[in-house]
Amino acid sequence: MAETIGFIGLGVMGKPMAGHLLKAGYSLVVHNRSRGASDELAAAGARAATTPAEVAKAATVVITMLPDTPDVERVLTGSDGVLSAIQKGAIVIDMSSISPVATERLAKLVAEKGASMLDAPVSGGEIGAINAALSIMVGGDEAAFARAKPILEKMGNAEKIIHIGKSGAGQVCKVCNQVAIGGALSGVSEAFALAKKAGVDAAKMRQALLGGFAASRVLEVHGERILKGNFKPGFKTKLFAKDLKIAAATLVEHQVAAPILAVAQQEISARMAAGAAEEDYSGMAKVVLELARLD
Repeated sequence: MAETIGFIGLGVMGKPMAGHLLKAGYSLVVHNRSRGASDELAAAGARAATTPAEVAKAATVVITMLPDTPDVERVLTGSDGVLSAIQKGAIVIDMSSISPVATERLAKLVAEKGASMLDAPVSGGEIGAINAALSIMVGGDEAAFARAKPILEKMGNAEKIIHIGKSGAGQVCKVCNQVAIGGALSGVSEAFALAKKAGVDAAKMRQALLGGFAASRVLEVHGERILKGNFKPGFKTKLFAKDLKIAAATLVEHQVAAPILAVAQQEISARMAAGAAEEDYSGMAKVVLELARLD
């Protein structure tokens, strides 16, 4: 395969994503803040790099999968960052969920180096990453997208890899995704609280709703988590809190009222205050259940 791929950020999502690329036969150079994940992939055939610049020097495509906007900015623009050594004609694919405004600014800096940048945030959580079944929403140049698509297809569902539009459009789409999930999770949480308070079997309520118009992935996946009280993280509360903060800023920027998002943001803030930052964000349901004196 002609492309050499650099992958920076080997966390819960990034490590399995990078692993799929390695299994697909790509030459892979990896970097992570802690060495454990890098060493694990190196043992499987990747090359471990000590800095983002070393990754960029070796790779024709650099993928970043990092927690927040400042992390992406530091990895790209720091003194030993990707932009200090990026090859002309290379593509940077940022698969993190970060600020659309920062994304547009970073894309211009990448372009000044003779390279292209795609913003390609994902949906599907840890399970989607492990199963190479992620939905991927992409902003940026169409030609760069066409070149990157075979790579993205190794990490996501080919039918759910969508070119949304110009630079930043992928991140705006991810904001829309998180707004929709936050609202749905708040509603599902209230449904469970009502069923329990009324003495109705919540499991049977969920089963009935899944057969009708109220069916959703949130009800299916997070509904099961709520029933079992299993909040082992697939996607951590602190990361969802970060995403909702980005969403709120983006909505304000575009003068869009978002009363439902405000409720979800307050619920996720309550979970953060309760010390649940490392738990799954579906634990938002516990806020509603506690208010109903059920938990």
